[in-house]
Parts: sequence; structure tokens; C-alpha cells
Amino acid sequence: MTLLPTCNGSAFLVHTLINQRAVLEICFCFVFMITCALQNADEINSEAFLASMELDAKERARRRRENKVLADALKEKGNEAFARGDYKAAIVCYSEGLDKLKDMKVLYTNRAQAYLKLGDYQKAVVDCEWALKCDEKCTKAYFHMGKAHLALKNYSVARECYQKILEIKPRLQTQVKDYLNQVNLQEKADLQEKEAHRSLDSGKNTAVTVRNLLETLCKPDQTPLFYAGGIEILTEMMKDDTERTLFRTHNGFSLISENEVLRRCFSRARKDAVEEMVCLSVLRLWQAVCTGNEENQRLLLECPDVGRLLPSLLATRALSVRQQSLALLLQLAQTDHGRSLVISHLDLTRLLEALVSFLDFSDKEANSAMGLLTDLALEERFQVWFQANLPGVLLALTGVLKRDPLVTNASALCRCIAIMGNLSAEAAVRRQMSACEEFREACLGLMARCEEDVDLFREVLYTLLGLVMNLCLQSPIVCEVWALEVSRRCMFLLNSQDGGILTRAAGVLSRTLSSSQKIVEEALRAGVVKKMIKFLKTGGQTASRYATKTLAVCTNSCHEAREEVIRLDKKFGILMKLLSSEDEIVVGNAALCLGNCMEVPYAAPPLLKTDIVQVLLRHAGSDAQKTAVQLNAGIALAKLCTAEPRAHRSHVTILGWAASHLTSLSFDCHFWKS
Repeated sequence: MTLLPTCNGSAFLVHTLINQRAVLEICFCFVFMITCALQNADEINSEAFLASMELDAKERARRRRENKVLADALKEKGNEAFARGDYKAAIVCYSEGLDKLKDMKVLYTNRAQAYLKLGDYQKAVVDCEWALKCDEKCTKAYFHMGKAHLALKNYSVARECYQKILEIKPRLQTQVKDYLNQVNLQEKADLQEKEAHRSLDSGKNTAVTVRNLLETLCKPDQTPLFYAGGIEILTEMMKDDTERTLFRTHNGFSLISENEVLRRCFSRARKDAVEEMVCLSVLRLWQAVCTGNEENQRLLLECPDVGRLLPSLLATRALSVRQQSLALLLQLAQTDHGRSLVISHLDLTRLLEALVSFLDFSDKEANSAMGLLTDLALEERFQVWFQANLPGVLLALTGVLKRDPLVTNASALCRCIAIMGNLSAEAAVRRQMSACEEFREACLGLMARCEEDVDLFREVLYTLLGLVMNLCLQSPIVCEVWALEVSRRCMFLLNSQDGGILTRAAGVLSRTLSSSQKIVEEALRAGVVKKMIKFLKTGGQTASRYATKTLAVCTNSCHEAREEVIRLDKKFGILMKLLSSEDEIVVGNAALCLGNCMEVPYAAPPLLKTDIVQVLLRHAGSDAQKTAVQLNAGIALAKLCTAEPRAHRSHVTILGWAASHLTSLSFDCHFWKS
């Protein structure tokens, strides 16, 4: 600022203020220019930043895809190592995979499983927690975590893990039930062991005696009688869970299974009196230590040789050994847990063969053996095994059917055949049974022997017909010659006075007739239509199903059958009544039979005075679960209208509606299997 000479101070002040305003204006201009420049720069930087972010996202996506490929390859490599039992190598592969992709949950769960195999339960838990961070609904993580906590004896936490699985996937209820059962059993075993050790530490006489006896039996190379005597005393000591648990915790099972003298006694096919005594003493001891003790049951059946040993003892020549072996197995199979152990650890092929051999024994033993087999056959795991191994056991089952019912325990034989019948309800099992010629012929042979005296062999024949009925569900029936012979025998049985035999014979016929025109013609000559009409007049619901199906098959393929139905069922009173049944199978086959009969020229007129048109229309337009009801009713109605023109004139409105709904229906035959 320039100071001008003035005569007074006021002129200087005014000049100074003017210059300050100019400076401020200049400053404001600079600020404005800088602000505008910064705003423009921000806009440019923002666009550049977004473009940079987009490029970075694409680059990260590309790297993730590459890492996913590498992680998948490492996972597969780890799975291969796991499959061959190299769990440490598997862990290395899974860990390297996680270095590539941190959020790949399957690598965490797979590594957790490998840690479980190595007994590193804490690390398994950590990996499961990481898997759940990736996916909070990962059931595999909860499963492995539950196993880890179970091994760590964290029973309540293990239960929570398994309950979580049920919350996420309720359909896994059966599996979760098994997991929870394992927790309960292990917790119970843990408490038993703590109590047993307290008894031992307190110096309780029985506890100390059990320990001392086990130590005595550890002596090697003693005589068989020495071991038998000690085992008998030990058996007497097994009075409660404390003694049974001490037997387990002091390696009682290993002590016996690894004793060379005892092993020799068990392995001999022909046992002398001493060897038989040794075997009996061990079997009685196992029964005593397994009574009410699930953990002992598990350890017994998990012994390496027991799975093979018990079925062989069931089939040994020594009667008393067979009886005690059966008693032990019956005891083990009393619970779901015990049956599961038997199925999981025993040689089931040899077991089934051994149990079947008891059919030659007394009533009590034969029925006990078949009762055991029945209980096992109801288990899903047994059914899966049976289907997979049926070729190996068909010979034994065929042998059952070849037995002479005169010299075989009838009740036990019935139970054995019933087991086959129940298992043959599964299509894959039925297919294999039907394909075996020897099995089919054995069924025929037993039918023939039973027909010699139907009253005497009533129960056996009734059960056998159930099996044959299932075999005839196989479509097409494997052998027409066999089906023809079965039909002949069932036609003979239709003369029986026994309602159960009559019903099942009719059931078999309803399934064999459709396999061959020759079978139908032969059955017609034997009077099958008359017998079925009689069935419909007097039989129950099941008999009506079979009879209606049989009439539908016969009338569909043979004009003589239609004429005979019309002759025996004047005005179609029986068939009309069947159309009012609540059983859709009966209604559908009755409609088909009626439609077939409409092909006989004089059949339709008697129906004009009935409400048959409305009844058939109602079924044709119904919402029946089985479409054959609608289809067969429509076919019958169309045939009725074709056969009797007056039906058109008297029901013009109804038939106009019918025509608009039934034009797409074919005249193919539709039979139902009941």
C-alpha cells in the first residue's frame, strides 16, 4: 500500500479501505477459481476411481476362479489320500486348498473328518466352526462337530449339534435318532465305568474278585479245564453293572478272544467233551456280561473273530453249543441297538443259513430261530443287505421250500416262508426270486405237497400262497409254463372250504391269468367265472378285489366269459352293486368288465331301466385318484351307447355332455393290480 501525503488522516483511511476491498475481491476470485478446479478434478477422479474398482473386481473374480480350480484339484487329491487311509496327507491337501480359497466349506468339513480319524478332536471342532461361518446350515459340519464332542465326552454339546441337524433337515430324523442314541449309550457307559472304578477303589469284595479272576485267567498255556473253571466262577460274579463294567474295563473280551487254548476249542469242528464245556462256559459268560449292558454288547460284537464265530457256532454239530449260541443272539437282538450291532458285525449269509437249519429242531428252538430272523428282517439295513446278497442265500431259501411239511416244524416253516413273502414285496428281490427256476419250482413242489391234505397243511399253504402272489406281481411273469401250473393248482384250491385259502388262491389267479390266453381258456373250462361270481356274492372286500379283477381279465379276452357273466349275473345286479363300491380298484375293474359285456348283442337292453348311464357318467367325470376309474367308466358308457341306440334317445342331454368329455378316451384295456 502506497502512503500519499495528505493534510489530514481521514483521506488516508478512505484510500486504505478501498484498496482492501479490491484485495478481497481478488482473493474471492482466486478461491472461486480454485474451487471450480477442485470440483472438476473430483469429477474426473470419481470416474477414474469407479473404473479402477471395476477393473479390480474383474481381476479379483478372475483370481477367484483360478483359485477355485486349484482348490477343487487339491480337494480331490485330499479325498484320494483320505480314501487310502493317509489322513495326514489329506490334511495337507485340504490346508493347501484353503490357502487358495478361504471360504470353501467342504475343505473345512473334509479336514475335520481327517482330524477325527487321527483323534485330533479339538482341531476338528475348529474346522467345523469355520465351515459354519461359511454356511450356517451346513449339516455335515454339525455331524462332524457332534462326533468330536462325543469323543471329548462333551455329551450335552454333542446332542445340541445333532439336534441342529434335525432343525435344518427334519427328514434326517432316523439318522439323528441313531446319533443321539450313540451319545446316550456312551454317556451311560462313561457313568458305569466311573462307578465301577469307585467300587474297585473302595475295596468292594466283588469288584476286587472280578479283577483278580481276570488276572488269573491271563495265565497262558493252561489246560482247557483250568480256563473253563475260572470262566464259570467269573460268570457267577456278573450280578450287576459294576461287575459287568469291570469285566469290560479290564480287557475281559480281549482276554478270551485272544487266548490260544480257547480259540482252539472254538475252531474244532468235532469237539470233545472238554472242548464243548469250554465253549459253553464262554457263551454263558458272554450272556452274563451283556445282560442290560449295551457297551459290552458293542465290544463283544466288534471283536474281530466274533462276527465269524457266532454263525459257525450256530451251525456246529454240538447241540448244546448251538442252543447256547442261539440264546446269546436272542438276548442281543432284544433291542434296536442289539439288532443293529448284529446286522453290522455278523456274517449275515452264514447267520441266515444257520438259523434256517433250526427248522429241524424242536418247536421251541425252531420258533425262536425264526423269531430272531423275523426281527432282523424287519430292519431296513437287513433288507438292504438281503437285496444285495440274495444270489448267495437263494439256495438256502430254496432248501426251505423243498422241506417236507410232514417232518418239519409247521409253525416255524410258516414264519420262514412269511419272511420270504415280506421281503419279496420289494421289486428287486421279487425279480431275483422269480428269475431263479429252482426257487419257482420249489414253490410249486411245496404247493403240490400241501394240496395232498389242505386241512393238515393249511397254515403252510396259506403263507406260501402269499409268497407266490407276490412273485406273480413280476411283470411279465418270467415263465408262462410255471404260471400255467400255478393257475391249475389255484383253480383246484378254489374248491376249498377255507376262506383264507380261497381268497389267496383267487388273488394268485387274478395275477396269472393276464400272462397268457391259454391260462384264461383253461380257467374258463374249469369254471372260474362261476366261482368268481360266487365270490362276489359272499366274499369280503379283498376277495371282491381279486374276483372283479379276474372277471375283467377273462371278459376282456374271451367272448365265452362275457356270455357266462351275463348268464350268471342277470340284469347285471352284481356289477351294478360293485360300481357303488368305495374301493376304486373294484369300481375300475367292474366298469371294465361291464364294458366288455356290452359287446354281447343282447346285453345292453336290461340296463335301460337302471341308472347305469348316470352312474358311469359320475365315475367318468369324478376326481378319482386312479385315472383308470374314469377311463374304464367312459369306455363302458361308450360301448353301452354303441350297443343300444335307445340309450341315446333317452339320455340326449347327458350323452351330449359325455361326448364332449370322452372323445379322447381310448378303448385299450386297463387292468389293476390289487
